[in-house]
Amino acid sequence: QEQLVESGGGLVQAGGSLTLSCVASGRLYSSHVMNWFRQAPGKERVFVASIRWGAGTTYYADSVKGRFTIWRDKPENTVYLQMNSLKPEDTAVYYCVRSSQIGETRGSWGQGTQVTVSS
Repeated sequence: QEQLVESGGGLVQAGGSLTLSCVASGRLYSSHVMNWFRQAPGKERVFVASIRWGAGTTYYADSVKGRFTIWRDKPENTVYLQMNSLKPEDTAVYYCVRSSQIGETRGSWGQGTQVTVSS
């Protein structure tokens, strides 16, 4: 059974940077989409960014566009989320999701990694 394991979260000051990683234990196919979602305390999970595993096409939520970058390392079966210019409102648990469509919540989820941005 495929597992997704996120890492790289932590505490950072506003304006700082973090890079999240998500390693997939199973094989990833060109048809797969790797998504990042986040969930802040007391709020719904929201879409952050996606990348098509095959083509590498990327998509971003408006709230992170220009600050976050998603990319993948195919040989390592890993997707990354580089987060720059972090804001307190970026504080959330970040989840990696393997699915078949951009922004789709159905699929395999990781356990999440906490990102906390202090003001």
